[in-house]
Amino acid sequence: MPDLKDGESVEVKGSAAKPYVLKNTGGVYSCTCPAWRNQSIGIERRTCKHLRKLRGEQAEQDRIGGALPARPETAAKGKAAAVGAVDEVEPGEDAQSAGPGLLLAQTWTNDVDLSGWWMSEKLDGVRAYWDGKQFLSRQGNLFHAPDWFVEQLPATPLDGELWLARKSFQRTVSIVRRQDKSDLWKELKFLVFDAPAIQDVFERRQEFLRDCWSGRPASFMDVLPHERCRNLDHLRDELARIEQLGGEGLMLRQPESRYEAGRSSTLLKVKRFHEAEATVIDHLPGAGRHKGRLGALAVELPDGTRFSVGTGFSDAQRNDPVAIGSMITFRYQELSDRGVPRFPSFVRVRGDVDSLPAAAAPAPSPAPDHARQRRFELVEGSSAKFWEVRVDGANVIVRYGRLGTQGQSQTKSLADAAAAAKHADKLIAEKTAKGYRETAAAK
Repeated sequence: MPDLKDGESVEVKGSAAKPYVLKNTGGVYSCTCPAWRNQSIGIERRTCKHLRKLRGEQAEQDRIGGALPARPETAAKGKAAAVGAVDEVEPGEDAQSAGPGLLLAQTWTNDVDLSGWWMSEKLDGVRAYWDGKQFLSRQGNLFHAPDWFVEQLPATPLDGELWLARKSFQRTVSIVRRQDKSDLWKELKFLVFDAPAIQDVFERRQEFLRDCWSGRPASFMDVLPHERCRNLDHLRDELARIEQLGGEGLMLRQPESRYEAGRSSTLLKVKRFHEAEATVIDHLPGAGRHKGRLGALAVELPDGTRFSVGTGFSDAQRNDPVAIGSMITFRYQELSDRGVPRFPSFVRVRGDVDSLPAAAAPAPSPAPDHARQRRFELVEGSSAKFWEVRVDGANVIVRYGRLGTQGQSQTKSLADAAAAAKHADKLIAEKTAKGYRETAAAK
């Protein structure tokens, strides 16, 4: 890794208009970014993502003694930066400014063949970084674990999840955010899935974790198991199994990949999103860059549950928001204990109704014509893809690829025409759950 000699400095591009300056003065490294300047510890023990990127994670951990700094407490952050807070981050959001340099996942968009990748369950717990002495959140907040919970943990950094059980996220958060080192921690386990300080490929890091746990009597921690993904059918079957058990989804790790800070294409999350309809009952004003236009839609479900939808809008939709009384389709991960959709995201205005009451239901759609080739497209961010399906007797023919290309085709043979039609329906449901929208029939 590159390094700075005594008295040497270098400029790096950050989020500000002007570049940040990294400098080495007598072995004390500094950066002009706010994350470095706002830390309430001695300057010799400060670090930031720019220094870690320049010098490497291990070099920075060795320099400051292994313990990465806590999240800076600024006036803008207020109570959100208090010690013991839990960082709830929506999908796609990076909460990495001053915390440990964790490896973060990208979302799989069906554009990578995952055969041979390492597959594990996506845990619905609280991400926790063990720095060798204490637990830190993604943003560097301290988790107050009891001494008996951590006494058997090794001195080396570990990346994992504080986990209770499937569908127990809120209970886990309520325990982790306590500051009294409560016996409630007996309900939790620390499930470890990586060793950031081991500068080697993923397989070697997993061997290190297994060796580290061998003969260790700790009852509150374990290594998360991984298995090789054989093919797409194996991936789908495992995803369906995990979801049936109440799990959130899957994580796929590229073979022989290295641990790196930030979002990486070597770690992909695979999960299905649910869709539902709700009626718009109010417009909530925006803040920050959305000041003066729509911030979120206040909506109501047919059962009377109310919440807000604040993501998924284009700039045009924020400037000219959906009319109050309209019905929208939104996508979400799962329901909270109170029945509120978690991480709701706007998909579209219901085109078949103008202003239906929340309890109304659309007319049933006609049964699909499986012999007709049906085309679906996904245009989201940098993704622009198509997917087509047609049933020919007992065969299901699929064609997919990027928009503007011929793509590639696959054919799967089933027992009979009825089984083929059922399989096509299953594939269509999976695609629409991922955000694909049906277009005019393909030629």
